[in-house]
Amino acid sequence: METVYSALKPTGKLTIGNYLGAIKNMVALATEYNCIYTVADLHSITVNIPPAELRENTLDMFSLLIALGINPDKSLLFLQSQVPMHSELSWILNCYTQFGEARRMTQFKDKSAKSPENVNVGLFAYPVLMAADILLYQAKYVPIGKDQQQHLELARTIAERFNGRYSPTFEIPEGIFPKVGAKVMSLLDPTAKMGKTDDNAEGTVFLLDDKDTIMRKFKRAVTDSGNEIVVRDDKPGISNLITIYSVIAGKTTEEVQREFEGSNYATFKLAVGEAVADFLGHIQAEYKKIRADKAYLASVMEKGAQSAIYQAQKTLSKVKRKIGFVKL
Repeated sequence: METVYSALKPTGKLTIGNYLGAIKNMVALATEYNCIYTVADLHSITVNIPPAELRENTLDMFSLLIALGINPDKSLLFLQSQVPMHSELSWILNCYTQFGEARRMTQFKDKSAKSPENVNVGLFAYPVLMAADILLYQAKYVPIGKDQQQHLELARTIAERFNGRYSPTFEIPEGIFPKVGAKVMSLLDPTAKMGKTDDNAEGTVFLLDDKDTIMRKFKRAVTDSGNEIVVRDDKPGISNLITIYSVIAGKTTEEVQREFEGSNYATFKLAVGEAVADFLGHIQAEYKKIRADKAYLASVMEKGAQSAIYQAQKTLSKVKRKIGFVKL
């Protein structure tokens, strides 16, 4: 089986956008691939985040991933900071990455402009750590959105450069793009992606929101002129709601449009809210059990870290030998 690698940063609370756009696809991939998933806490410290918040977010995310269907007995699940090879390979790959290549990364420019008071070296080198994450496990495929495509291309460039200078060492990774629900937009601004750290939480549905909160957010969701429930470029608000409902309900967008033909926006928004609240109610019940079981969480983390270290060390040892480091 080919290997798939994916990671999520614990810099905020998981949203339905994270689930529909990434996690749902990650769960499905485990039936066909050798899947390696990590909570990328090393990546999270490029921004200022209080230690207690980072710790809670990390445990919440780890627990939610299991509750959402990522089975640690079938997929490798671990915390990135518990596997030191990520940091070590990242430093090595920094030396095989050109300054101009890193400087061209769009996300570095965007995040630097957003937080000019904290343009740290880690933010600049972030894509190289991402490359190390992927290349450590010889991943063939990486589920990504369009905003991560540039980072994957850099990982490919670094891998090809290293392979060409020495000999074939790294698998050259390819992207997997989910076909449905790839991009869930804010309920208040359907031209902007729904994110974990949005300034206005009213446009974001978090996986741990209670039903009253979920219903309130969907009732206030921005729609468009007219009253047709159809997917169209000039209807970003209603198109976004149709996408959310279709993936949650397991229906095509065409089926959703037929189901609500003749309905008004208010009726449809309530239906979407109810569907999301019912779905998340089951997830939240499972999450609470997992999150409260500290012994279980510790055992899953330890097992995952040990397995990841074993696999990562094989790649790192090969890299060190090829570049000329002396082995004890």
